[in-house]
Amino acid sequence: MAGFQEQGLELYRRLYLVRRCEETIQAHYHEDEMKTPVHLSIGQEAIPVGVCAALQARDRIFATYRNHAVYLSRTLDSDGFFAELYGKETGTAHGKAGSMHLSSPDHGFMASSAVVGTTIPLALGSALAAVRRGTGARVAVFFGDGAIDEGVFWESLNFACLHHLPILFVCEDNGLAIHARSEDRHGYDSIAEVVERFRCNVVRSDSSDAIEIAELTQAALEHHATDRQPSFLHLRCYRFVEHVGPAVDESFELGYRRQDEFESWKARDPADVLRRRVAEAGIAEAEIVAVEREVEAQVEASVRRAAEAPFPAREALLEDVWA
Repeated sequence: MAGFQEQGLELYRRLYLVRRCEETIQAHYHEDEMKTPVHLSIGQEAIPVGVCAALQARDRIFATYRNHAVYLSRTLDSDGFFAELYGKETGTAHGKAGSMHLSSPDHGFMASSAVVGTTIPLALGSALAAVRRGTGARVAVFFGDGAIDEGVFWESLNFACLHHLPILFVCEDNGLAIHARSEDRHGYDSIAEVVERFRCNVVRSDSSDAIEIAELTQAALEHHATDRQPSFLHLRCYRFVEHVGPAVDESFELGYRRQDEFESWKARDPADVLRRRVAEAGIAEAEIVAVEREVEAQVEASVRRAAEAPFPAREALLEDVWA
């Protein structure tokens, strides 16, 4: 578990990269050159950054459509990221996948999907394959709390517990399935208490500290190494932006979010929390600022390259298609 405090500046680089990329999307999306819907994770970044920090290169990752933070913190590839959003040939999927289907198998990020819950059984199969092949790989699958309303979540959880699979079910619980609050969807009070009835290690946290999330994830991985149980990480969070699109979501008059709730989470902004922890660890302000400037220059260059890159050729439409 030791070492994440020492890695604080590198974790901050990754989290700041995610934040700057998504703020850049906010700044440019109105130009209508990004040919994809976007689901931003501003306010939730501590979870994907922290979880990915605890995983090794051989481990496998699956995500939902709110996947920018997973992709960027795992790969640092802002060039491929922006090119994909702009629909360009140099994108991660040559401009065909868009924001909601990012992946990078070379980095162990296997798939993400626009359909709620659909990557959970894929992750389950990947974990089963790792056991049968003896690779030692672990699997992390990210999903929102809306996905636990899908039967495939419960089937996958049950199978993972029966077969002692090395899988982390990472529930990024922002309390909303689009605009529907948990209490309006669930006939139970606590998803964590329900999952605890399975032979599953349950971890709960509402931390917005990426270092703390990394430590909790490492502990969950170690738990499987000794007790052979999968883990369910119930990690509460809060998105500062609308469900889909670049706007800051302060539509409190609609009734599904509260002003006090927004302000409480905003005071624990993951970027501010991690920056403060890095400074408290003795990293000089000048060194932190230097990392921020490097990231900002990287993002600006990536957007410029994406804008200048060509669109896929016409004949590429029928490439990489299975029927």
